[in-house]
Amino acid sequence: MDATESATNAPLKPGDTERQDEAALTKSLTLSQRRVPSVSVPGLTILRCLGEGAYGSVWQAREKNTGKLVAVKVYSHRGGLDWSLLSREVEKLAILYTSRNVVGLLEVGWDSDPPYYVMEYLERGSLAALLADGPLSARESVRIAKGILQALVHAHGSGILHCDLKPANVLLDADLEPRLCDFGQSRLSHEQTPALGTLFYMAPEQADLQAIPDARWDVYGLGAVLYHLLCGAPPHRTPEAERRIESAASLDERLAEYRQLVRDGAKPSAHRRVRGVDRRLAEIVDRCLEPDPAKRFANAQAVLDALDQRERSQSFRPLLALGGLGPLLLMLALGMFYLDSMRDAVDSATLNITTRALESDVLSVEILARSVAREIDKRTTELVKVAADPILVNSIHSAATRDWSERTELRLLLAQEKSRADEAYRRLGLNRDGSWYLTDHRGFQRWREPQEEKTFDKNFSYRDYFHGLGDQFLEDTVPSDIQPISKPHVSLSYKSQATGLNMVSLTVPVWDEKHERVIGVLGRSMELAQLLSPYVPGRHRDAEAEEEADSSRKIVLIDDRNWQLLDHPWISEKRRDDPAQEDVPALRLSDDTIIQLRPTSRPGEPTAASVVIQMRDYLDPAGEFDPQQYGGEWLAAFCRVGDTGWFAIVQERKSAVLRPVAAMASRLRRDGAWALIISGVLIGTLWLVVLRGLKERSERPVSTAGGSPDDVGD
Repeated sequence: MDATESATNAPLKPGDTERQDEAALTKSLTLSQRRVPSVSVPGLTILRCLGEGAYGSVWQAREKNTGKLVAVKVYSHRGGLDWSLLSREVEKLAILYTSRNVVGLLEVGWDSDPPYYVMEYLERGSLAALLADGPLSARESVRIAKGILQALVHAHGSGILHCDLKPANVLLDADLEPRLCDFGQSRLSHEQTPALGTLFYMAPEQADLQAIPDARWDVYGLGAVLYHLLCGAPPHRTPEAERRIESAASLDERLAEYRQLVRDGAKPSAHRRVRGVDRRLAEIVDRCLEPDPAKRFANAQAVLDALDQRERSQSFRPLLALGGLGPLLLMLALGMFYLDSMRDAVDSATLNITTRALESDVLSVEILARSVAREIDKRTTELVKVAADPILVNSIHSAATRDWSERTELRLLLAQEKSRADEAYRRLGLNRDGSWYLTDHRGFQRWREPQEEKTFDKNFSYRDYFHGLGDQFLEDTVPSDIQPISKPHVSLSYKSQATGLNMVSLTVPVWDEKHERVIGVLGRSMELAQLLSPYVPGRHRDAEAEEEADSSRKIVLIDDRNWQLLDHPWISEKRRDDPAQEDVPALRLSDDTIIQLRPTSRPGEPTAASVVIQMRDYLDPAGEFDPQQYGGEWLAAFCRVGDTGWFAIVQERKSAVLRPVAAMASRLRRDGAWALIISGVLIGTLWLVVLRGLKERSERPVSTAGGSPDDVGD
């Protein structure tokens, strides 16, 4: 904001006209753009309003004879108008009309009512409008600054000090060449009257109502504009600084606050972090912005000379660097080409080897899922057959009639069935069930083998294996209308009260003779640690045998009803170390993995015979607890296990699968590095030989017949 304008922010005094708010100002400007100025300029057609100021407005007009666009500044606000002050701008423009970098004055109509003058119309607008989109590059900033400096050099040479240099007072022509304008605050070099500029652009000594104009004011203003071009804001301007200045009660206090801010505040340094700003340019900006005028450049010509000297110094750099950078760039290009080719080779090998590994995992997981599904179906079918035995149904009726006080026949019958099943699985080398049990229709356990007194006649209606609702209720929160299952069911995992182990149960309903009412639930439980042991070599054996097994491939089983892992090598290891399983946490798939698995059909819904999901970046949940063994990415294939509600997973550590690719990449990098080193040595040696030859040639004396070297001219 202008220092002169900042006084308008002071509190209103009695009798002062109330100032408009932003909305009212916008409305007034809109209305002003729609009206035609109350002046007729001969030879011109007024087109539109370009802006409204304190003393009038600026209009775009067209010359009737040539069709050329011009700008007309009309002093239409005559109240309190200081004609000597306003005529200053026209006088300075008239003096500087020969400068290419100052807005050209075309015509003056001071005898008109209201007065006006006509100047060039620059369609690219002001530098402030250009900076509204952000800072410029260092090269473009210096170019514009040199254009402004050329205008200042011309003005100073004509004895004129601008005194209000800022982006808003620099216009841009069609080629984005800067044109200095608005000499309303300018002074002749011999004048002693002060001139206030714009806060954050004027020198600290200028912010004084007793200050004498000095060419170094414009040097500071140029430094502030160049700083704004590079950084996007003038030096020292921060919200805190603006609040401090605006909180001052009077203009004198605001100017004093500004002087203190510039002289005692932190030295501006943001321009030093701008790309393209070298040490010389940063020092030029710093010297322009010196709070002490004695340390500042003396005038605009000195700044222009410093920038020209910087450019001359930079012009030699390409020639000096070409000899050294040329070979380096060649080596870099060859290196990049080699790295790109190597990356393509590594990517291709990675894709091929991971594809083959996943194909193997897909085949393995399909076989595993079918095997587990057949095993579950077989055991469920056995239970269905036992539950449909009329003798069992009659035994349950008989025991229930006697309020379960006598159930010997029931025990013998079920124990015989379990013993027969155990013997069959023993002969096949398969794991036997953990237990068989029977609950009545209310959920009370009426039989269990092996027998366990603490579960005898206890109610287990809260367990999922009884109600099949896919939830494990608390014992005291079982719904009153809970009902037993009506079809075979694979339960959620649970911790057995009898053994303390994590188990899963296969249960079937026991119907009455007429198949109208479920009178009991018959189930068989299996320890989760034993579910996959028949299919995993080395699982649940001694540690030495497990180390000999393939440690990169793992087989896992999950339940998609709660996305918890039923069986996992890490869980098995923890159970081996902690048989009571008190410190074995539940493992659950990550949300990202669940999202990828959800689209597959749920149990009971139509599904393909084998739905397999492949993942190249699977994260094992056990990695959270054992990052060394299970952390990192895995290749994984997921396949649904029949209608059990389970997924089988076959996973391989990605780093192990890609070990051959990593070895190949390492070998290629080593060979490439040696090639670059050898090439660098050869090029460096050749360059040294060339430099030595050039030096020897330059030092070799030149002789001619009958003369000496001193006789030879250039």
